[in-house]
Amino acid sequence: MAAATAPIKVDAATDELVSHAAHFMSRSKKDIVDSAVREYIDAHRAEINVGIKAALGQLDGTDGAAVSKMTGLSAEELEGLGGLPK
Repeated sequence: MAAATAPIKVDAATDELVSHAAHFMSRSKKDIVDSAVREYIDAHRAEINVGIKAALGQLDGTDGAAVSKMTGLSAEELEGLGGLPK
């Protein structure tokens, strides 16, 4: 099964850099972006994991905690909007 693709938008200057790199390395733009993103994530994996752990630490297993985390609304603000179904 082929992997699904999704468009990624970058500014014109970044697109130009990717295009030049792809041309001079005889690779596709997709390959250049894929490699760059993977290298960036590998280089910042510890920082990403800290963020993940911090986000998980704010969740208590309830729907309210998940909705608060996703929306940025406090439990009180959610209640003010009608709360969540029980």
